[in-house]
Amino acid sequence: MPTSAESAVTEPHGSALLDRGLSTAGALGANIIDMVGVGPFITLPLIVTAMGGPQAMLGWVLGAVLSICDGCTWSELGTAHPLAGGSYAYLREAYGARWGRLFSFLYAWQLLVSAPLSIASGCIGFAQYSGWFLPGASRWTLSALAIAACVAITLLLLQPIRRIGAVTRVLGAVVLLTLVAVIAVGFTHFSAARAFSFPPGAFHFGGAFFAGLGAGLLVSAYDYWGYYNVCFLAGELRTPQRTIPRAVLGAIAIVGTLYLLMNIATLGVLPWQELTHADAGARRYTMALLAERAFAGHAWAHGAATVAVVLVAVASLASIYGLLLGYSRIPFAAAQDGNFPAVFGRLHPRLRIPAISLVTLAGITVVCCLFRLQEVIASLVVLRILFQFLLQGVAVLLPKHRRERRLPGRFRMPLYPMPALAATGGFVFIVVSRPQIAAELRLAAIVLVTGLVAFAIRKRSGGGAQGQALATASVPD
Repeated sequence: MPTSAESAVTEPHGSALLDRGLSTAGALGANIIDMVGVGPFITLPLIVTAMGGPQAMLGWVLGAVLSICDGCTWSELGTAHPLAGGSYAYLREAYGARWGRLFSFLYAWQLLVSAPLSIASGCIGFAQYSGWFLPGASRWTLSALAIAACVAITLLLLQPIRRIGAVTRVLGAVVLLTLVAVIAVGFTHFSAARAFSFPPGAFHFGGAFFAGLGAGLLVSAYDYWGYYNVCFLAGELRTPQRTIPRAVLGAIAIVGTLYLLMNIATLGVLPWQELTHADAGARRYTMALLAERAFAGHAWAHGAATVAVVLVAVASLASIYGLLLGYSRIPFAAAQDGNFPAVFGRLHPRLRIPAISLVTLAGITVVCCLFRLQEVIASLVVLRILFQFLLQGVAVLLPKHRRERRLPGRFRMPLYPMPALAATGGFVFIVVSRPQIAAELRLAAIVLVTGLVAFAIRKRSGGGAQGQALATASVPD
């Protein structure tokens, strides 16, 4: 049962209609399936190539540190404002009635681009790994498979939150099993000399090292992201003040440990030189290649590779499930607050879920499934850092939050404010180290300008006036 502090949570207009039926185990499962997906299985060669050898494991370690620091920020904001929509609510509350209204709208606006990109990355990854069973399949065939995956998961999410919680627990177990299986296979034929064969000058801290580290951190940040998925579902958690920090920090600890072990196990079987010079097909099926190499000479080697492909494909479907589940609650929360078109704020009369928001994001994702995976990842990471993570990092440093952070029932980050400052610095480093930063900033500028225009039109036409009044009345500046 919720504590008195948890029962006293003030919900934004209409969000009390959501069913608080998601348990801590279900929330942890939602975070894990959101974090893992297909990312680490496909991007591991990208990190090794970017950093030029086994020192790629430094990318996983620093990615975990960055995630823990940022996870403290999410836990502080999440327990302070355990409301549906996560970041939307945090930006609205932290920056006051005027700027909070604008920043939260811009966040919801960019989400119409960044969320489908994120979901599409899982769909594209699923299609690429499934291509193992379709040798010679064209890019358009794989795009059709990615779209089919998006449609199937959308249909699976059209059910009450209590059933969704049960599914997340099962999928979370499958994802963890996949990681553990890959690690176990890798260590059956592990060679420490191969795994730690650092090239000369591997840790020479020059320009090339930091450029590689920036590229590696971008990929590892993408692979870790999802530890905050529970925050988007806070309006459906039974005990948000307890569940949010446990699910956020617990998921990072579990997945981070498994990522590092997977990296070491894989490099102990497949030489890093082979991964950096392999063709696109070999990089795409790294886990299948790992299984074949580990069981080379046995009749079941190809069968083991096939099992690895199936497990990775299921893990990617799980990530699509978790991503679409969490992100669909953000336009809903913005619409309930009167700060987004009202149609997104409607609940399905029987299922009590934001079905229109869910289906809309799925529809945009279908278009994004036509892009290339690396283009999707880079654009997604830069957009998310600029419109979400940096704004939240600043939010926990504002006087308003500093005054309120010691109220009962809230998570308080250790060594405040150092974790928030470290996370902000890490995200800035990732952005400025991008070789294609000009193109990615142009996309961010387009999203910003169109968002400002849309916000001005809504404000002039009186859209969201009721929500503005409610926000001003319930959230002191």
